[in-house]
Order: sequence, then structure tokens, then C-alpha cells
Amino acid sequence: MSVIASLRAGFVALAALSLAACGINSVPAAEENAKRTWGDVQNSYQRRADLIPNLVSTVRGAAASETQVLTNVTEARARATSINITTEDLSNPEEFRRFQESQNQLTQALGQLRTVVENYPTLQSQGRFADLMTALESSENRIDTARTRYNEAVQAYNTEIRTFPSIIGARIIHGAKPMVPFAASEGADAAPTVDLDNIGAAPAAAPAANDNVPAADEPAAAAN
Repeated sequence: MSVIASLRAGFVALAALSLAACGINSVPAAEENAKRTWGDVQNSYQRRADLIPNLVSTVRGAAASETQVLTNVTEARARATSINITTEDLSNPEEFRRFQESQNQLTQALGQLRTVVENYPTLQSQGRFADLMTALESSENRIDTARTRYNEAVQAYNTEIRTFPSIIGARIIHGAKPMVPFAASEGADAAPTVDLDNIGAAPAAAPAANDNVPAADEPAAAAN
């Protein structure tokens, strides 16, 4: 190999190494990992949404007088499923806040439902209801895990695009923007209280979860 060819090969290798060091590969890799974990979050929330119609239908059959609480759950589910966050929205704080708030409201509505059904021993003894509540608990565990993994991936991505030398490629080539992580719900560090006098009131904000059980009142959306 001639000296010129050797120099050319060395220059190409050095250029490739320099580009890699500037985040050409690491930034999109971190971005794709965060987007992948967001898909897990969406699937987990969808599992919970698919479960709720059956749960509401079962409770209505044994506790028909609890119409306000059941209405709260149904309406909170409708709000939560009406807000769709794409991977492009992960860098939009306002859209992400709306999504999180709607899911938090659904979580709180389900908490009210749990409190109410404690007054119906017959309902709690039903095998179907017990299965649905077990599925709901499993869904919430899935959501908690998926949210944690998403936040970890977002932290890694946000750190990557702000750290030298990857910041060069992130700004000049990728135009990368920080992604929004889930925030802890307000008051999450305090023990919850239950006001039995206002148990039928409209729900406020709090976080969410899911499990893949077919809906009774409406067709379930597909969850992976």
C-alpha cells in the first residue's frame, strides 16, 4: 500500500472516530431507546384502559346505587384515552403534562371505586370481580415499572445530548430536544386520605396503570 493510500485510510478512520465521538451514533441510539420504552408505557396504560369497562360493568351489577363513582371512572377513562402522545410529543412539556394529568385522574377515580366496593361483601366474594381487581393491580405494577424504565431512558438521552462532545452532534446534526420524564404526583409522598362524605365527587389528579382484559361495554384497543 502506498504512503498516500495509507494516509487516506488513516484519515477516513480518524474522521469516523471523530464523528462517533460527536454523538453521531450515540445520540440517535439513546433517542430510540427512550422511544422504545415509551411504547412500553403506552401498552401498559392501554391494558388498564381495556380492563375498566368490564370492571365498571361488574360493579354496576352489584352496586347499582354507586352511579356517581362509576360515572367518574368512565369519564376519567374517556379523557385518558382521548389524549394520544406520539414520540414527537415527548419533547413537548405541555402535551406531556396533559397526558400525565389525565392518567392521574383515572388512577384517583379507580381509587374511589376501590373504597366504595369495600362496602359490598357480596361483590368482593365474586370470583370474576376478584380476577378483575387482581388484573388491575397487575396493570398498575406494569405501569409503575414502565414509567420507571422510561424515566431512566429519558435521563440517559437528556444527559447524552447535553454532554460534550455529543452535544455537538445533537445540536448541529440531529437538532435534538430534551424529552419530558414523568413527574411524581403532587402529594405522592404523603399517605392518602379518604373523605367518605365526598366519595362521589369528581376526581382530581394522580398517576396510572393497565392489564389486557377484553372490554365488555366497548371494543378493546389492541395492546401489545
